[in-house]
Parts: sequence; C-alpha cells; structure tokens
Amino acid sequence: QVQLVESGGGLVQAGGALRLSCAASGTIFSPNLMAWYRQAPGKQRELVVSITSGGNTNYADSVKGRFTITRDNTKNTMYLQMNSLKPEDTAVYYCNAILRGINYWGQGTQVTVSS
Repeated sequence: QVQLVESGGGLVQAGGALRLSCAASGTIFSPNLMAWYRQAPGKQRELVVSITSGGNTNYADSVKGRFTITRDNTKNTMYLQMNSLKPEDTAVYYCNAILRGINYWGQGTQVTVSS
C-alpha cells in the first residue's frame, strides 16, 4: 500500500554536493515522521536526519551544518541536500516514513564520495 522511492545518489568528489529525493505513494500522503538513514559496508544502519510533519528536524552530529532536509507534504516528497561531502559519507541512503507506528522503507540509493 505504501511505497517509498529514493533518487539522486551517485559518485561525487570530496567537497562536492548531491541532492537526494524520496517520493511516497500509496495510501500515505502525510506521514507523521520521515527520515533519512544510511548504512556503510560492514556497519549498521544509522539515522542521518528526521523531520516531522510540522517541519521539526533532528540531525546527526556528523552531518550538522552540511546536510539539509526539507519536506513537501503537498508533493508527498522529502529531500536531502548534502553539501561539503566527505568520504565517510559514503553509504547506501534509505528513505523512511512512519505512520501509526509502522515503518516504511525505500530500497536505498548509493552515495559514493571519493577522496
């Protein structure tokens, strides 16, 4: 019923920028919470940033000042602007949405930052 689709990943040099998008479709149009997670090879998935339907945000310390999340409830889409990228940002980035306590996940998009 609910599908999340990420896009915008790719390969970029250190110091460069990328913008990720996550579009939600199905029965959900305004999730209570949406977030970006990432998972590097051999590591567990970690929260990058979350955003509520009201626009309140919570960033991981590692990305503060470099990443910016926005949410367009009308378009049922959220974005992650990633600036000043570092090699340690390399990971698969996942879109997440929560509605009534149920987690919905995208399939992930690869972000690779070369040194």
